[in-house]
Amino acid sequence: MKQSIPVGIIGASGYVGAELMRLLGQHPSFDMRFVTGDTQAGQPVAGLYPHLAWLGADKEFVKYDPRLLDEVALAFLSLPHGQSMALAGGIIEQDKVAIDLAADFRLKDTGQYQQWYGAPHQAPDLLGRFAYGLPELFRDELAGATAVAVPGCYPTAAALAVAPLVRRGLIQSKGVIVDAASGVSGAGRPPKAHTTFCAADENFTAYGLLDHRHTPEIEQAAGASVLFTPHLAPMNRGILATCYATPAAETSTEALLGALGEFYADEPFVAVSDRPPSTKATLGANAAHLTARYDTRTHTVVALCAIDNLVKGAAGQAVQCANLICGLDETAGLTAVGVYP
Repeated sequence: MKQSIPVGIIGASGYVGAELMRLLGQHPSFDMRFVTGDTQAGQPVAGLYPHLAWLGADKEFVKYDPRLLDEVALAFLSLPHGQSMALAGGIIEQDKVAIDLAADFRLKDTGQYQQWYGAPHQAPDLLGRFAYGLPELFRDELAGATAVAVPGCYPTAAALAVAPLVRRGLIQSKGVIVDAASGVSGAGRPPKAHTTFCAADENFTAYGLLDHRHTPEIEQAAGASVLFTPHLAPMNRGILATCYATPAAETSTEALLGALGEFYADEPFVAVSDRPPSTKATLGANAAHLTARYDTRTHTVVALCAIDNLVKGAAGQAVQCANLICGLDETAGLTAVGVYP
């Protein structure tokens, strides 16, 4: 008999929420009982996202009410940064699993949160309850967890490329440079001046110079000090992170690829090869494509990772963590195969 686990999405009207609905609507074990979206309350999901019409004409956004939690065992929070803090405690107190896709519980240091997000943390007593939801690097934290902080999209790509090389002692943990480019969907659904068609099309820009808020999270997840520069690319979705580091000892391209391949050998969503990764190969998939090189001329290690920012960088990773917490097959409802062309 198929297991049925009731779940809900709090804050489903954004791009990440839409991706969660796409994945959960096809999941073999999760039963999506409600999707909230206060600004869209009463409106059919298909009215905002026609590609989700198959969920049914009666699937509507509703206003959040704590009583909705009575219907579910697990709640995904897909809210703007800073809003999950007010709700997480109530979810946990009701013995519900909380999967938060915002940045509210990612950083372990509340001082760092205030420094990088510009406001004091409103629920510091809950930080210790949240596991960091990057299974390939922190699977042990997820064992027995009832609350998960899903990593950001940039930190996911950067950490997957850098952390194994740090842990294997192949690169120095100081002075790592991360240059990463993201599709426009990473900025969210509400229109902004720099994400309108005329601003983003045929344009490639750097932003957040020296002070992007994902910097401390990348450092925490990768185990290295990092200079991070994000870029906005004229594409809908995807992230490509190119990471530069100094080798800790004599190395080679073969040694780096071998280390990455061995580290991720049993991971269903990570592909390591000598091919330069591309965002298109990950489109719609909970996949990460990695490669590495050692440049003998400049004595520099280069590690690259491509992901879909809305899937492995957000919604897919959340479902992956939920699968693990609920004792399901880690790959349930997910695919490592991208859509092409």
